[in-house]
Amino acid sequence: MIERVTIKDVANKAGVSVTTVSRIINGHYEKMRPATRQKVEAAIKELHFFPTASARRLRTRKSHTVGVLVGDIGNVFSTLLAKGIGDVLQPVGYDIVLMNTNNSLLSEKRSLERLYELQVDGIIVQPDSRYYKQFASIVDRNIPLVVVDREVDDLPANISMVTSANCDACYQVGRTIQQRGYDNILAISAHFAQASGQIPRISGLQSIANELGLSFHNIETRGHDRQWLADVFPQQLARLRGRTAVISLMGPVLFDILSICQQRHLNFPQDFGLISFDDWSWSQYVSDGVYLLKQDMELMGNIAAHQLLNQIQTRKCGGPTTILPVNVVDRPSL
Repeated sequence: MIERVTIKDVANKAGVSVTTVSRIINGHYEKMRPATRQKVEAAIKELHFFPTASARRLRTRKSHTVGVLVGDIGNVFSTLLAKGIGDVLQPVGYDIVLMNTNNSLLSEKRSLERLYELQVDGIIVQPDSRYYKQFASIVDRNIPLVVVDREVDDLPANISMVTSANCDACYQVGRTIQQRGYDNILAISAHFAQASGQIPRISGLQSIANELGLSFHNIETRGHDRQWLADVFPQQLARLRGRTAVISLMGPVLFDILSICQQRHLNFPQDFGLISFDDWSWSQYVSDGVYLLKQDMELMGNIAAHQLLNQIQTRKCGGPTTILPVNVVDRPSL
């Protein structure tokens, strides 16, 4: 069995006290002879000594770790969100415990419990639950919290949140749809989590459709495969009278629509207009490009990380709500 090198071993090797080694590890060199510091640092290097996380936590009362919960690490959105968080927190000395909840309420609850055990200094969560009770224990433990991307219905006003203007973006794009001569809006969604950015998007589309006298329809794909959608989508298109604008409410759904278009020989904008949320810069190579509603996922992560860092540094939980704009990339698909 290999024994872990301890601070006492370093002290014995350097011929100094444990207190002296501890002061050097923590960067306190005041009133210390350079020769003493050199001996200790040489001993640390020779013995390959690293302070344990638990020992550092006892000294500083901080773990220097932050928990980040994402709904689906396989979705590029979540990956870029996590990157934006890491770009801010890692340079200032925080390690990130990234946990994939797989859009499961039970997995989310277990992940939170694991982060409590790890005594993380703060938590950023892309929520699966629509209800605050799932996250209330974070605040009860005085752990800084930032909710990101998806909205929680009853989130207290003092809890920090960073999200996109999903409802307003869809409301505004409805006006563009009418101005370009369309009669129908056909949304295609995939509600993998109880909380979803698609909920306010549908709300915005429904509101503007009612206001402008457009017909609104939604195909929910969760629980079905691409072949099911390949059958249902053309049937729904055929039933609608007039011109139809189709909007993919999340990036991965766009892949399905493009595949179906190829399979069923459908073309846009000839057979229908096409709009999509997010594409991660590849849809420009599809035909003449796809009309996009783009979110800046890395910026969202940056802001969430800064808000969390401010709570940690000030030792005050809570913060503002930041709503980021959704940018329009106009392409001939609409």
